[in-house]
Amino acid sequence: MTTQTAQRKLTAILSADVKGYSLLMGQDEEGTVRTLTAYRGIIGTIVQKHRGRVVDSPGDNLLAEFASVIDAVRSAVEIQEELRVRNAELPEDRRMEFRIGVNLGDVIVEGDRIYGDGVNIAARIEGLAEGGGISISGTVYDQVESKLAVQYESLGDHTVKNIKKPVRVYRVRAQADAVVSETSRELMLPEKPSIAVLPFVNMSGDPEQEYFSDGITEDLITDLCKVSGLFVIARNSVFTYKGKSVKVDQLGRELGVRHVLEGSVRRAGDRLRITAQLVDASTGGHLWAERYDRDLKDIFALQDEVTQKIVAALAVKLTEGEEDRLARKGTENLEAYDCTLRAMDYFSRATKEANAQARQMLEKAIALDPEYALAYSRLGRTHIADWNSGWSRDPHSLEQALELAQRAIALDNSLADGHSLLGEVYLWKKQHNQAVAELEKTITFDPNNADWLADLGYILIWAGRPREAFGLIRKAMRLNPLCPAYYLFHLGHAHFLTGEYEEAVAAFKRVYNRNPNFWPARAYLVASYGHLGQMEEAQAEAAKLEGLRPDLSLKVWRERLPYKDKAALEHLLHPLRKAGLK
Repeated sequence: MTTQTAQRKLTAILSADVKGYSLLMGQDEEGTVRTLTAYRGIIGTIVQKHRGRVVDSPGDNLLAEFASVIDAVRSAVEIQEELRVRNAELPEDRRMEFRIGVNLGDVIVEGDRIYGDGVNIAARIEGLAEGGGISISGTVYDQVESKLAVQYESLGDHTVKNIKKPVRVYRVRAQADAVVSETSRELMLPEKPSIAVLPFVNMSGDPEQEYFSDGITEDLITDLCKVSGLFVIARNSVFTYKGKSVKVDQLGRELGVRHVLEGSVRRAGDRLRITAQLVDASTGGHLWAERYDRDLKDIFALQDEVTQKIVAALAVKLTEGEEDRLARKGTENLEAYDCTLRAMDYFSRATKEANAQARQMLEKAIALDPEYALAYSRLGRTHIADWNSGWSRDPHSLEQALELAQRAIALDNSLADGHSLLGEVYLWKKQHNQAVAELEKTITFDPNNADWLADLGYILIWAGRPREAFGLIRKAMRLNPLCPAYYLFHLGHAHFLTGEYEEAVAAFKRVYNRNPNFWPARAYLVASYGHLGQMEEAQAEAAKLEGLRPDLSLKVWRERLPYKDKAALEHLLHPLRKAGLK
C-alpha cells in the first residue's frame, strides 16, 4: 500500500494494557488468563455501549476506536470505574489494573485495522497512566475540556518514542476523585482563615494512649468548628494523614487550607505535656508555637487556651454566642471525660461488639457525672446505631435514643451533637419538619461541621426537598475533602429524586468504589438503571445486591424508609421490583 492510495481518517483511539502483567502471569498463569478474559469482555461491552469498536486485543493489550472523542473518554472512565469494583472483590495480589491512553489523531485504515502515529501516540501515553488511571493527549483535552464531569491534571509535554514533536499529556480524574480531592489536586483557598488540625502524635510510648491523643485532636477541631469566622477541615479528612510523613505545603494544597496545626501529647501518670504549633502552609513559617507542661486536671483549661491562641493568631473575632459556647466544658470530671474518649474510639470502629463497648463506657461516664450532656447524646448514638444496623432486637432502641437526645439538650441546649441526634431520631419517626428544625439548630451552633451539613442535606432529601440538599452536601465535601462514602450516597440520592439518573449512577458507583459493602448504593443503582431503561444493568446490579443482602425485603423498606412523599417511595420500589427484587 502506498501513501497515495491509503485510506485515512480522523478518529479517537483508546489503548489499554495491564499493569504488571508479567508478574501476575508468573504468580498464577491460569487465574490471570481467566481474569483477563473476563475483563476484556467487560471492556468490550462498555466500548460498544459508547458507540466504539474493539479493533484488536493481542496479549494483555486492547485497542478501540470511536467516532466521538467524548464517547472515548466516557468509555475510559466507565471502564476504570467498573474494573475498580471488580478488583475490590479480588485478593490484593490478584487484582488486575489497566492503564488507558486516549488520543485523537489521523490513522491509516486497512480493512478492520488502523495504523499510524495516531495509534502510536495513544499507546505511548497509555504508558504514562497509573494502574487504574487514564491519560489523554492534548488533542483530546482540547475537545473535551469543558464537556465532561471530570477533572484534568496537566502532566506537561512528553517526548515519546518514534514521534517527532513532544506530546501534551493530561491525567483524567473522574468526578468522584475531583469532589474528594485526591492528593494531586489543588483546592482553592476559602475567603475565611482556613485551618487543618493534624492528629496530635501520641508521644507516651504506650499505644493504648492513642485514644487520648486522638480525643485531644477531635476536641480542638470541635471547638474551632464553633467559630463562624473560620474554615475548619473535618476530622475524617485530617485523620487520613495520621502516621504519615507529609510536608505542610503539600497538605495545604491537598486540603485547600492556608494554616495547619500540628502537635504532640505525652501523658505520664497525672502529668501532661502538649506541644502545638500553627504553621502557614504556603510559606512554612510559624505563626505560633507553645509547649505546655500541666497537671492532667488542667486539660480543659489547656484546650481552651490553645483554641484561643489559634483564634487570636488568625485574627478572628468571636461573636458573643461563640465566646459563650467555647467557654462551656461538658464535664469537670476527668474520669468521665476519659471514658467518653475511650467510647468514641470504640464507636468509630462501627462493629456490633465495639458499639456495645462504647455504650458501657458512656454509661460509666454518666454514672460518674450525671450532668454530662455530651455523654448522653453519644450514648443515644449507640442506640440509633443498633437500630440502623439491626444489631439489636430491642424494639425500643429508637425511643431510647430519643430520650437520651432530649436529656442531653435539657442539660445543654447549645450542644450541637444533641440536636443532630434528635434530628435523626425525628427523621426515622417520620417527623420531617422537626428533623429539619433540629439540624438547622445544629448548624447554627456548629457552622463548620461537615457532618452536620451533610446530615441536613440528607434529611432534606427524605423530606422531599432534594434540590436544597445539593449545596449543603457540596459544602460538606469541601470541608471534608476526603469524605466518607455516605456523603456521595446522599449526593446520588438527591440526583435520583430530581430525575438526574445518569448523575445518580455515577455517584452510586463512586460510593461502592470507595466501599463495596455499602449495599444501599447498589439498591439505588438498580433503581437508577431501571429509570434509564437499562434493564440488563439493573438486573446485574440486583443480583449483586442479593449477594450482599440476601435478607433484603422491599416490604420492610416500604414500612421503614422515611420518605415524606409516598410517590417518592414508589419511585424507588417500582424499578427494584421490575429488576426482580422482592
